[in-house]
Amino acid sequence: MPIWLQTAALLCLSNLFMTFAWYGHLKTMSAKPWLIAALVSWCIALFEYLIMVPANRIGYGELSLGQLKIMQEVITLAVFVPFSIFYMQQPLKLDYLWAGLCMLGAVFFIFRSA
Repeated sequence: MPIWLQTAALLCLSNLFMTFAWYGHLKTMSAKPWLIAALVSWCIALFEYLIMVPANRIGYGELSLGQLKIMQEVITLAVFVPFSIFYMQQPLKLDYLWAGLCMLGAVFFIFRSA
C-alpha cells in the first residue's frame, strides 16, 4: 500500500476519534458537568493520538509537513460533515460545499510542486 494511502487511512481513523472527542459530548453528555465531558473526551482523544502520531510519522518520509497538514484538514472536513448530519442531526448546508471547494484549492496549491 502506498505511503500516502497508509497515512490517509490512519488519519481518517484518528479523525473519527477526534470528532467524537471534540463534539460527541454535545449530544450525549449535555446534562453532565463539563469536567466529566472533558475527562471522557480526553479518554477518546488518547486513541486519536495513538493513531495520528504513527500516521504522521509514516507520511512525513514521503509528504512535506504542509502536505500532511492539508491532508489532515481535508480529512477532518470529510469526517465532520457526515458526523454533523447523521450523528448530530444537523441540516446539510451548502456552506459545506463551499468549504470543500476551498479545501480543494488548498490541496491543489500544496501538492502542485510534488
